[in-house]
Amino acid sequence: MATVTPFHIVFPVDDLEAKLLFGRLQGHSMAQRGRQMVLPVEPVLPVEPVVRGSCRCRPRFPGWSPVLRFVSPFFEEVRSMRLYRNFLLLFGALLLVSAPSFAAVTLPALFTSHMVLQRNRPVHIWGMADPQEKVTVSFRGEVKSTNADALGRWSLYLAPGSAGGPFPLTVKASNTIQLDDVLVGDVWVASGQSNMEFPMTWLRNAKAEIAAANAPQIRLLRVERAYSDYPLSNVKAAPWAACTPDSVADFSAVAYFFARDVQQKEHVPIGLIDSSWGGTVAEAWTSMDGLSRDASLMPVFASWARMSDAAVSVQLLRQAVDRDKAEGRPAPNLPWLPELQSWAPAQLYNGMIAPLTPFAIRGVIWYQGESNSALDRAPMYSRLFPAMIQDWRRHWAQGDFPFLFVQISSFTLAPQDDWATIREAQRQTLALRNTAMAVTIDIGNPDNIHPKDKQDVGERLALAARAIAYGEHDLEYSGPLFQQVTQEPGVLRVWFTHAESGLTAKGGALEGFEVAGTDGKFVPATAKIDGATVIVGSPQVTAPKFVRYGWANSPKCNLYNQQNLPASPFTSVDDSSHFDDTE
Repeated sequence: MATVTPFHIVFPVDDLEAKLLFGRLQGHSMAQRGRQMVLPVEPVLPVEPVVRGSCRCRPRFPGWSPVLRFVSPFFEEVRSMRLYRNFLLLFGALLLVSAPSFAAVTLPALFTSHMVLQRNRPVHIWGMADPQEKVTVSFRGEVKSTNADALGRWSLYLAPGSAGGPFPLTVKASNTIQLDDVLVGDVWVASGQSNMEFPMTWLRNAKAEIAAANAPQIRLLRVERAYSDYPLSNVKAAPWAACTPDSVADFSAVAYFFARDVQQKEHVPIGLIDSSWGGTVAEAWTSMDGLSRDASLMPVFASWARMSDAAVSVQLLRQAVDRDKAEGRPAPNLPWLPELQSWAPAQLYNGMIAPLTPFAIRGVIWYQGESNSALDRAPMYSRLFPAMIQDWRRHWAQGDFPFLFVQISSFTLAPQDDWATIREAQRQTLALRNTAMAVTIDIGNPDNIHPKDKQDVGERLALAARAIAYGEHDLEYSGPLFQQVTQEPGVLRVWFTHAESGLTAKGGALEGFEVAGTDGKFVPATAKIDGATVIVGSPQVTAPKFVRYGWANSPKCNLYNQQNLPASPFTSVDDSSHFDDTE
C-alpha cells in the first residue's frame, strides 16, 4: 500500500484507506504528487538503517512532540517498514475516530457528585478535552489550570486537605462540569471474588441490617465487571451514592461492615470502591508487568493455556446440554464454569483495577483465594498473592499503602482442592509491610462456600485498619500467628505472636494440631496451652520435628487469644524442610 523513502511516506492517491486515514489531518504537510500523496517524515537517530530495508522514522507533525513521546516505545520496537506503515494507519484511524468525542471536557466515572476524595494527599483530577484546550478546576477555594495534550488528555493536582465537606468541585473548559456534595476522607478499594462481592441481601439478617444502613458519611461506588487485553483508562460504574438502605442493598456486605466500623471509630467520611468479580483467580487481577517480573510464575500461563485450549470443547458441550434441555431430553448438570476471559492473566487488572490507579486511596481490602485452590494452582499462591500486592502498589505509586485481606474460611471440598495451602500462603504474605489478615476459620460454613456472617469479617478487617492504617498500635487486631517451634523431649513447643495476653481453647479441649517426625507423616496430636505457647505431642511420634494446625479444607480447630480472635491455621514445614522417607 505504501512505500517509504528516507524522508517521506508515499501513498497512492487512489488508495481509499490511506486518504481516509491521513487526508483529514488538517494543518499537516500533506502533498499530492500526481498519483501519489506524500507525508513528510524526519529520521530518528541513528539515521542509518537498523536492519536492511528499514529505517527509524516518524511523522513530522508540527506541535505533536507530546504524542510522539507517548508512542515512541512503539516506534522503537517497530523495525519493519510494513509494520511501521500499519502502525501509522492504525494511529491515524484512532485519531480520526476518537477526536470528535473530546469536543467537551469529560471526567472518568470515578468523578461524580457525592464522591469521596482522599484526605491528606494531593488531589489528582484528570480527564479528556479538545487537544490543547485549557481546563480549569476549582475545589475548596483553590483554582488551577492546565492544557490538554495533543491527544486531548489533561491532568492536574490540587493541594492536599484535611477531612471535611460537602464541597462543590468545578471543571471548566468549553463546557462546565459541577460536582456537588463532594466529601474529603478516606477511600478504600474493596476487591476479590464472590465473598467480597457478596451483597447485603444475602445476609442471614439482611432486612434488619439493610434497614439500619443510613450512613451519609459512607459513600459507595460499584465498578461493573470488565476484562481487557490492555489497561483501560476508565471503568463503567453507576455514580457515587450516599449509603442508604436502597443504595447498599446490592453492595458488598464485607465492605459496608468494614466502613461502618471504621467510620464510627475515626469520624471521617469513608468512600468505598467495590471492584470485585465472583469466581475469579488472583492472576487475572495482576498486571502482565507484575506477572512477568517473576519467572517462577510461568505456571500461571500454563494453566491459562490448558483452560483456553479446552474452550471450544466446553462451549460445544454447553450448547449440546442447552439444546437437550430445550427439547426436553435428559441432560447432565454441568459444573460451574467461569467466564473464560475472567480467568485470563491480567484481564481483570486491565479492566477493573488499572483505571483506578491514578486515584488516591487510603488502602485496599481483599477477599479471594478460593478459586486458586485447585491442586495445580494452590502451590503458586505463595508467590502469586504477594506479587499481586506489590504490583498494585507499584502502579498506584503511593508507597506501601495498607493492604488488608481475609484468610479464606472453611468449606467441605473434593480432594482436588487444597484450601490449607492457600491459607498458609496468605499467612506467609504477612511478611509484606503494612499488611494484615482477618482470620475467619471459625465463622465459615462447611456446607456453603459463601458463609453468611459478614459482620465479623468486616469487624476484623476494621480492627486491622485501626492498627495498621490509623495508628492504634496498642490495639490487638489479630488472632495468634505461628512464630516458631522448638523441640523438647518427646514434644514440641509452639510459639505465637498476638498471644501476649494468653491463649485459650474455646468449647473444650484444644484440637486441630498434628505432629510429624523426620518422615513428614503427620498424625493427630494432643495439645495443651502453656501461657502464650502450646505444647504438642503424640505417642506415635517419639521425636516430633514438625507441627501443623487446622490443616484441612474444613478443619476443627479452636485456639484463640484473650481478645476472642481465632488463631490462623499454619504448618511449620517450609521450602527448606527435608523429609527422611527411606523407610
